[in-house]
Amino acid sequence: MLLFPSLSKPAMSSEFSDHLIEQLVQEAKGYADTDPAVERNCWLAVHRHAHGVLPSEYDIREIPEDLYLAVLERARAIAQATNP
Repeated sequence: MLLFPSLSKPAMSSEFSDHLIEQLVQEAKGYADTDPAVERNCWLAVHRHAHGVLPSEYDIREIPEDLYLAVLERARAIAQATNP
């Protein structure tokens, strides 16, 4: 029996399908027309996925942090590969 089950969690990106991560990265890219901040755009995409709507101005609902970090990591990797 594990005393600390959270320590045995798999790597963050393995918790979510590559298809979902890629889909959210593409959605985040679509928000770049209004704001180039990749962190914000990834947050918007994950928020919409988690809650079904984009956040309102003072929206404090939580999002799955592991999913956000996986999407952000993939978006940054794509940006770095296309703009070395």
